[in-house]
Amino acid sequence: MSLGPIPHGVTLEEGGARFRLWAPNADAVALLYQGRSVDMAAAQEGWREAFVEGAKAGDTYQYQVGDLRVPDPASRGQKDDVHGPSLIVDPGAYEWRHTEWRGRPWEDTVIEEVHVGAATPEGTFDGLRRKLSHYKELGVTAIEILPVASFAGARNWGYDGVLQFAPDTSYGTPDDLRRLIDEAHGLGLQMLIDVVYNHFGPDGNYLGAYAQDFFDQEKHTPWGAALNFGRAPVREFFIQNAVMWLTEYRFDGIRFDAVQAISGMAAAEGRGHFLEEMAEAIRERTKGRHVHLILENDDNTSELLVRKDGEAVFYDGQWNDDFHHVVHRMITGETDGYYADYPAPGERLAKVLREGFDYQGQPSHHRGDKARGTPSGGLPTTAFVNFIQNHDQVGNRALGDRIDEAAPEEAVVAATALYLLGPQIPMIWMGEEWASSSTFPFFCDFHGELAEAVRNGRREEFGRFEAFRDPAAREVIPDPNAQETFLAAKLDWQEMGRHRHADRIALFKELLALRHEHVVPLLKSGGQGAEAENEGDTVLARYRFGEGTLTICANLSPEGGGVHGDMPGEVIFSTHDALVPSAMPPWSLTASIAR
Repeated sequence: MSLGPIPHGVTLEEGGARFRLWAPNADAVALLYQGRSVDMAAAQEGWREAFVEGAKAGDTYQYQVGDLRVPDPASRGQKDDVHGPSLIVDPGAYEWRHTEWRGRPWEDTVIEEVHVGAATPEGTFDGLRRKLSHYKELGVTAIEILPVASFAGARNWGYDGVLQFAPDTSYGTPDDLRRLIDEAHGLGLQMLIDVVYNHFGPDGNYLGAYAQDFFDQEKHTPWGAALNFGRAPVREFFIQNAVMWLTEYRFDGIRFDAVQAISGMAAAEGRGHFLEEMAEAIRERTKGRHVHLILENDDNTSELLVRKDGEAVFYDGQWNDDFHHVVHRMITGETDGYYADYPAPGERLAKVLREGFDYQGQPSHHRGDKARGTPSGGLPTTAFVNFIQNHDQVGNRALGDRIDEAAPEEAVVAATALYLLGPQIPMIWMGEEWASSSTFPFFCDFHGELAEAVRNGRREEFGRFEAFRDPAAREVIPDPNAQETFLAAKLDWQEMGRHRHADRIALFKELLALRHEHVVPLLKSGGQGAEAENEGDTVLARYRFGEGTLTICANLSPEGGGVHGDMPGEVIFSTHDALVPSAMPPWSLTASIAR
């Protein structure tokens, strides 16, 4: 495994630049540099290489493969869209101001997930930079941006990226992104990035023309042919990409999208599990910093979250869909799709609060009765990232509507207090802190037959849901390619001070202040055990730490309920006056700390 200069793409050297492309299936490759053609010499194992004297940052280039002109798959920047020329980028040109920054401990982390294009009126890195003070004042300590790797068209969720090393031009320049991160660090905010290593988008990916070995045609993902992690250059490509975001841009962590879809993770070419190999490479390259690695993994593989001497060996945490799904079912009553997998939700919530995952090996009916998960009871609470909304859970709804459209306000308040005061790592979805009225429907900017296929596929996907069985009902589902669909996702910052929006943001500020004052010190003192029990939909959870005990009692039901137990110590928050576990009103929560 190479930990030296990145071999994929362009490396600036003394006197010029070196261009490298892995093209094992190409008979010949030419570098088109500033309008002139340069032959690329064949090297070992399918590599092509050329050195150009005088090449410098800002120059444009492409590769000629047969009759096809293609961008550099490891381009650090594009002149325009993904189909056009790539740019040479000097990763060392930006002058960092906050060079002393080393990050923050994982226990401090409160994440807000943000889409750069939809978060602000400008939809740019600079636009988000001008809003950083909002997150600081709220009590958030980490901003996680959805993927920004270059994609086709003017707008996209980010999961159709095709040039993994190049921030999309619609958001600004690479140095605009560095400036955003630099200023965030100056405010004490961590910056995390979401990456997609399980597929490429359907428009603008040219790898199949000269590097068919990048893909495993025998295996498939929901998005097409699987990537071939059995080949070393493929593994290196993504490891180098992860290291680039953390070193050249100084991100403080990465969230890895849908890793259950990554194929070839077993030993190959004398190497081990890809996800473990990648984590080890990252840890080696970022020693001395707080760098946080987060998984989305429908397989619930607890072994990737193990600790040694209190530190994560591979990954710090995983998005806990089980927490979201059971809470969502409880406060909305919805049972379609994967929510059908969570009957007896009070019992399941107790298990999730006690052990992390609900699914730890039992069959999932939604997944064709396939066994899902491995035992997680031995992991610390901080191995789980809890939330009641995120881009998927909002955007994968037919209309992209938020939780406040589906559940009573009192229920949302109780669920919010549960995940913000719990000892797991909390994650807020952008605008959730003021009960934003903006939707977040799926959007993209494809054209022709691809646009039609995406539009029809989106509507057919919801045909299995009761509300959309009738084809006529599916006509109201927004067209992903329409600009107005994207505009509907834009946050309206002006509504923050109005009515219920002002009340909600006051609640978030109160809860996050309580978390930082009371819960975070407990987390840093070390966990000593968790227990939880339920009576119906009322759950009592107790967490013991070195410096005290956190107790939370929640009734996520429209009916009153109760559970045997007490609330020792000081009550730090309660949705109602004088709450006791044995008599909990509908949609209620109380939390106490005993030291």
